[in-house]
Amino acid sequence: MAISGTGSSEVRATSSSEGTSYGSALAMVTTLFFMWGFLTSLNDILIPHLKSIFELNYAQVMLVQFAFFTTYALLGIPSGKVVEWIGYKKTMVAGLLTMGVGALLFIPAAKVPSFPLFLGALIVLAAGITALQVAANPYVTVLGPARTASSRLNLTQAFNSLGTVAGPIFGAFVILRTAGKVQDVSKMSPAVHKAYQIHEASTVNIPYVGIALALVLLGLAIAMYKFPRIETTKDYRPGELTKGKGGIWQSPHVIFGAIAIFVYVGAEVSIGSFLINYFAQPEIGGLATAAGGGGLHQLSASTLLLATKVIGTWVPLYWGGLMVGRFIGSGVLQKANPGKVLSIVALCAALLVVVSMLTDGGVAVWSILLVGLFDSIQFPTIFTLGVAEMGPLTGEASGLLITAIVGGAIIPELQGLLADRIGVHHAFVLPILCFLYIAWYGVRGSKVRAPRRA
Repeated sequence: MAISGTGSSEVRATSSSEGTSYGSALAMVTTLFFMWGFLTSLNDILIPHLKSIFELNYAQVMLVQFAFFTTYALLGIPSGKVVEWIGYKKTMVAGLLTMGVGALLFIPAAKVPSFPLFLGALIVLAAGITALQVAANPYVTVLGPARTASSRLNLTQAFNSLGTVAGPIFGAFVILRTAGKVQDVSKMSPAVHKAYQIHEASTVNIPYVGIALALVLLGLAIAMYKFPRIETTKDYRPGELTKGKGGIWQSPHVIFGAIAIFVYVGAEVSIGSFLINYFAQPEIGGLATAAGGGGLHQLSASTLLLATKVIGTWVPLYWGGLMVGRFIGSGVLQKANPGKVLSIVALCAALLVVVSMLTDGGVAVWSILLVGLFDSIQFPTIFTLGVAEMGPLTGEASGLLITAIVGGAIIPELQGLLADRIGVHHAFVLPILCFLYIAWYGVRGSKVRAPRRA
């Protein structure tokens, strides 16, 4: 995974003290992983909230994830080019500032209120996260020895998972608890209905203004921080691109890795997005029974509090499993073969989803929540296997892999269509197929077949 270096004496001097310099730089970059995890998981709160406000079905409300993750497909490869052009650091700063603009756009979307405007704000927010991911993920892989790149990326992704745990808790108590009593909108006059929508949508204003401020401050901190120059980079860039014909398209492990990222993110997002409505099923969490059979659309004030409790305690357990698993995986992958470990955890995740589909009650709840533990190392391990030995093409390979995060847009939408037809419980067959492909990638698809690059 080496990237052509500058060969300067300044760089060599810096690399001699890599322990201290790289440690502080890794800590700084880790804050970025936390932030985009926090914001991405807030979508799991927005989905049921917007579903109620705008009276949407599953397929319609999953446009939240579709808009968010389609942005990765549109901007992943261009962001890789930006990294080649201006470098890792400036791309990180640009990403944070773009995210801040996206957060502020929630205010006019809530004031109208308009579901399409909410989607537009999410697209801008996702554009910033895309740039951030394309720069930060490969930067962590080159910020130390290549043999421990997977371990290092799992460690930083553990803090990303900490953000995904904090996001739903924050959203549950700051957005949902400030919302009013859910009412039967069919009995409202147009004027009252409009006022009700504005009131409910306005609950996002203060949280997202605060988020925007935090993003701008973090962007300034990154801009002023002096990152170490790494001997495998040139001015914080991955290096000059190889002129060879085909480039990354002649490396099967990169292409198969992109597919693996596509199906992994799709499976992870699908499960997380459907947890609240899944737990609301009478045979699963019983929340719909408490609401008199009306589900999350017709909750009284008391059952709304129950819904908040569910979101604030159960759902973060799923994302918390990712965090715990990544801390454990960071240690395991110091010595274990990444491909084999990836295959094992993917098969375990598939088995747990099967158990949840074939059961109900507490078994169905806990088996689906435990999937998070085995999801944990999949993304960072697939990523490091996908960019392995790509040398100066690491930036382009990273852009392709980040583009594949669009799976988080397409697969949840497909699962939403399935849920509308066969029910939420059985729609989880889609993530099972995704995990089976990842298991294959770990043992077969990740093998580097292209000629080794200098």
